[in-house]
Amino acid sequence: MPRIAEELGPLQVKRLTTPGYHAVGHVAGLMLQISNSGTRSWILRVQVGVKRREIGLGAYPGVTLAMAHEKAQAVRDKIDAGIDPVVERLEARENIREQQQAAKALAWTFRRCAEAYIDAKKSGWRNEKHGKQWINTLKTYAFPTLGEMPVGTIKLEHVLAVVEPHWVTINETINRVRNRIELVLDWATVHRYRNGDNPARWKGNLDKLLAARSVVAPVVGHRAVPAEDMFVFMQRLRQIQTMGARCLEFVILTACRSGEARLAIWDEIDLQRRVWTIPANRMKAMREQRVPLSLQVVALLENLPRMVDEPLIFPGRKSGTPLSDMTLTKIIRDMGVDAVPHGFRATFSSWVASSTAYPMEVREMALAHAVGNDTVTAYQRDDLFKKRRLLMKEWANFVETTPAPDEHEDAPELVPKDK
Repeated sequence: MPRIAEELGPLQVKRLTTPGYHAVGHVAGLMLQISNSGTRSWILRVQVGVKRREIGLGAYPGVTLAMAHEKAQAVRDKIDAGIDPVVERLEARENIREQQQAAKALAWTFRRCAEAYIDAKKSGWRNEKHGKQWINTLKTYAFPTLGEMPVGTIKLEHVLAVVEPHWVTINETINRVRNRIELVLDWATVHRYRNGDNPARWKGNLDKLLAARSVVAPVVGHRAVPAEDMFVFMQRLRQIQTMGARCLEFVILTACRSGEARLAIWDEIDLQRRVWTIPANRMKAMREQRVPLSLQVVALLENLPRMVDEPLIFPGRKSGTPLSDMTLTKIIRDMGVDAVPHGFRATFSSWVASSTAYPMEVREMALAHAVGNDTVTAYQRDDLFKKRRLLMKEWANFVETTPAPDEHEDAPELVPKDK
């Protein structure tokens, strides 16, 4: 039983002025604390289990002596009931914080989180088009179901309602939507607008409920012209006198992506050194790429018209506007060939693997693919430029060389299809 000090009355308490702790009685451990500056407050010294506590009860005289008696006794009663008042107070504060956070989270709908995520990330994306694709796919597929839902209330069944109806019919698109939902929900979790597992996660979650993507959306390569047909294709392509045809020829001879060619500018080209340097912000891997130019490519570029105040090598009809990818696709389609611009990279890759002795690393670097894992990439300082120059020379020579009869004997003719 803690000893209770001699009880002081209101007037005696009022006269206390010496800095320090002054026991006031009535409740064991109740004290008036006076600071060096003269401010006074109530303190209750107690022991909870093996822990000694000093519990503040408020400032004097705002909290009167009688009020301090009541507060101190209430704390003592809780301790006797097995309740730690300090822990209780901390829990109460945490509950208040959680309630405030929950109220705040209700204001953060999925739409608002998605817009905030895009705003935070867009500066690191390759181009404005990527951001538009993000928001457009969410508007089309996710927002009708999730858009106005508080992000903290989104559960597995809500994500399924978005994804499942389209999983088989447009798997590629809807899987991108699923991934974007997952990223937005992760962002919301980090910002404490929701908690718990991510219902849009694939592994160990949606993969248990939806058919495997390898079944509903098997990987299909880009339609391509066989390597043995490239000579005939190039001869026909060179008969087409348009900027789009020259751009497609450039794509084939450099094995680049069509977007890299369509957006190429003259300042990236060094004709004397026969090098095309593509800046990192235009590359898929976000790394600068040096492309060796064969003599055929140099001749192509030298024969192109160069217009005043036009930086693009392959401008569209409107000055300052690049050719569209559809322009290149239409050229191939009008030739009656079942292929797409990106397919020529596959043709190049197959030709290198089957018809040359160049290592895989040279081929992959020519295609601007990542070679190996992050560790391998970190140590691979050489871009194998000299070897790639020889490779691109051989490729340019190959596509304009008539194949031997036995090589081309069974190859289908590249003639226009019947309309």
